[in-house]
Amino acid sequence: MADKRAIGVFDSGLGGLTVIKELRRILPNEDIIYFGDTGRVPYGTKSRDTIIKYASQDEKFLLSKNVKLIIAACGTVSSVASQEAEKLPVPFFEVVSHAANEAAKLTLNKKIGVLGTNATVKSGKHAEFIKKILPEAEIISCGCSMFVPLVEEGWHSADDIVVLETVKRYLKPVIASGADTVILGCTHYPVLKDAIKSVVGAGVNLVNAGTSTSEAVYKYLSENSLLNDKKSKGDAQFFVSDKPDSFRKIASILLGEEIDEKKVEQVDISNYD
Repeated sequence: MADKRAIGVFDSGLGGLTVIKELRRILPNEDIIYFGDTGRVPYGTKSRDTIIKYASQDEKFLLSKNVKLIIAACGTVSSVASQEAEKLPVPFFEVVSHAANEAAKLTLNKKIGVLGTNATVKSGKHAEFIKKILPEAEIISCGCSMFVPLVEEGWHSADDIVVLETVKRYLKPVIASGADTVILGCTHYPVLKDAIKSVVGAGVNLVNAGTSTSEAVYKYLSENSLLNDKKSKGDAQFFVSDKPDSFRKIASILLGEEIDEKKVEQVDISNYD
């Protein structure tokens, strides 16, 4: 039995498009509905109660589109508000546990760096999941609050001196620790992977939460006979909470492809209390 309903994905801004990129690679026949809360980005600097409220509204919007499951493509929501999402009427996937599992498998010296927003780092969720698998692991967490604004501005090149110096400053503790594996704990961060790789070195594993989460979604849909069985490539529809003018430009960077302006709509997310 197949399920032709779309997969719902949301993020505090546009970083979740890196998850869409991986979903479309691993699950090419699935339709996807994406909501980016561009009017209230970033979530990482907000209080726990505010993050929970915003996540609930985002989830209600996706449920109104009759999605078959929801992915919180946001490290902050995954760290702070995933417990509340267990009450949803459809399966819920977060990006933290899958990234943690992947990091625990990859590390050889049991030293793992976690890069995330301040809220993600404060939650300690990555460390919590890693310790369940690898109790002796040493976790080096770094709050990288400037990474999201850099990506949202379209600044991501490893050749950009502003980007490179920002990455160097934030990653000093990770480099000093000798960590051999680093989790990109916010879905914006894979866009900075070349800059991060140039700082930590080629021998360090970078864990993309979008890849590990997409693989988990594929496994779930396959095992439960919920894959979309159509033969053609899946479609994607994009919604944002602020004017979509700059969306297509940044989305082309994150997705690696142009988006038809007809597939981007603005919604009033406050209607979904």
